[in-house]
Amino acid sequence: MTEATLTISSKNYSSWSLRGWLLCRMAGLDFEEKRVDLDDLEARQELLLLSPSVLVPRLTHGDVTVWDTLAIAEYLAEIAPDAGLLPAERVARAHCRAVSGEMHSGFHNLRSALPMNLKARHKAFKIFSGARPDVERIKTIWSECLSTYGGPYLFGALSVADAMYAPVCTRFRTYAVELDPVLSAYCESIFDWPLMREWTEGALAEPDEIIELEVEF
Repeated sequence: MTEATLTISSKNYSSWSLRGWLLCRMAGLDFEEKRVDLDDLEARQELLLLSPSVLVPRLTHGDVTVWDTLAIAEYLAEIAPDAGLLPAERVARAHCRAVSGEMHSGFHNLRSALPMNLKARHKAFKIFSGARPDVERIKTIWSECLSTYGGPYLFGALSVADAMYAPVCTRFRTYAVELDPVLSAYCESIFDWPLMREWTEGALAEPDEIIELEVEF
């Protein structure tokens, strides 16, 4: 019997659930996956009893409860130091934390304009002007990381940063965002990641009528 539970929402729509799930799997944590639909009043009331902010993902591990995605990442890095969630080198580790934090707290226009939807694929999509700086900033972050650390992932090996930006890769694919060959190759590496393939299979199996309420900004 597992001693950990990860509460998530829709696999097709919830980018924060994806991030938390990736982090737990990267850490090698044995956990039970609990799905809640936050549009369901009873499920929302149940989650309110567990977490006053109604945030997903929510990790319960023994007597520990963590519901903020970066807090989950830091907690997992503490209990599973050999998993390599953060780079071993100090400067790279600080850089990883910085770009992960930027993803966590910023890019609100991108979230609004390009919501995650793994089932959708547009041949062309007009991005409104307010979201374009977010797209360009993400491209800059990726380019700097891949150039500095050599790829194929943002800090060479898989890290917290890749879990944080994996949903952005899916958004760029869904909305046909143009990328240069280096950034396109990075996204393909994310799509080929076995954990991403597993999550995507689950997303595609969800009923089409599910509508996600994004609750962590």
